[in-house]
Amino acid sequence: MVATNTNDDRKSEVKAFDDTKEGVKGLVDAGITEVPRIFHQPPELDDHYIKNSSSDSEARQFSIPVIDLQGLELGSPTKRNEIVAKVGEASETWGFFQIVNHGIPVDVLEEIKDGVRGFFEQDTQVKKELYTRDPFKPLVYNSNFDLYSAPATNWRDTFLCYVAPNPTKPEDLPQVCRDILVEYSKHVMKLGKLLFELLSEALGLKPSHLNDMDCSEGLLILGHYYPSCPQPELTMGTSKHADNDFITVLLQDHIGGLQVLHQRKWVDVPPVPGALVVNIGDLLQLISNDRFKSIQHRVLANCVGPRISVASFFCTGMLPSTKLYGPIKELVSKDNPPKYKETTVRDYVAYFNNKGLDGTSALSHFKL
Repeated sequence: MVATNTNDDRKSEVKAFDDTKEGVKGLVDAGITEVPRIFHQPPELDDHYIKNSSSDSEARQFSIPVIDLQGLELGSPTKRNEIVAKVGEASETWGFFQIVNHGIPVDVLEEIKDGVRGFFEQDTQVKKELYTRDPFKPLVYNSNFDLYSAPATNWRDTFLCYVAPNPTKPEDLPQVCRDILVEYSKHVMKLGKLLFELLSEALGLKPSHLNDMDCSEGLLILGHYYPSCPQPELTMGTSKHADNDFITVLLQDHIGGLQVLHQRKWVDVPPVPGALVVNIGDLLQLISNDRFKSIQHRVLANCVGPRISVASFFCTGMLPSTKLYGPIKELVSKDNPPKYKETTVRDYVAYFNNKGLDGTSALSHFKL
């Protein structure tokens, strides 16, 4: 009986939080000094991995690969092969890497961070009108996409908009960040196509293979806002998870807090000025038949803030889809049979969203 009451209490507390339409920022603006219990991270979500492993000396010996794309534009086959080899190794062993000299101007990176921050810090009444849990609205702003299903609420507010294949109309984008969202998304789409070429070559396929499979057809941009937290040890900015897309291109600010699970240790992804973080998503692990790894990662809550990040997800999300994705036939053989059943992007994303960030992998559901 006790568990039921607790569950009912949680449901009513979650609904009361959602009904404010003010997100985590609303709590901080109200001056709270204690983290409400719906945000408390249950121990089972952190299992045997160390919460504050940034102080763990073993984790410190690892560092996320940083790949310099300088020289790609010159068309030197030697340089390209060198970069492809680094991308392949990072995708197989880490599932994460940072890129520098990627072609997106620094002023554009700064402006999109300022635009995202401006969205969350605009007048509360203006923002409230955009607050929704309808995934088909042109712009979706809320706190925690899995608020009603996750075991713990994360210390984070988010907005999301579709860039491709059906771009959100400029007039439906928030005025405070409209122009820079349009500009940034053009740069990211171009970069994404290049990354899929490098990833294709790293798999031993022709450069256009992943783009021809429509891996770069869909693009969603998410603006995340992690307010400063009065008790960061009790909660998480984002619980551990792997991404439900082909690849993610992430811009993070100077605050840090992103960690990747590598060899059973949480390893920091330190902010590098002008760099972008790239990670392999579940759908790319699925079609590469486990060659590339979609790795669990998380964001720690912090007493410093707000932390701003901009995540660009390459996939068509919840848009209707009939195209089936399974292990690429060139990558399977008698000795390396397919490990996953075929799925549409929409079915995969729907399963992931319904499950929420519960600490388990969505990929296991699609294993043969």
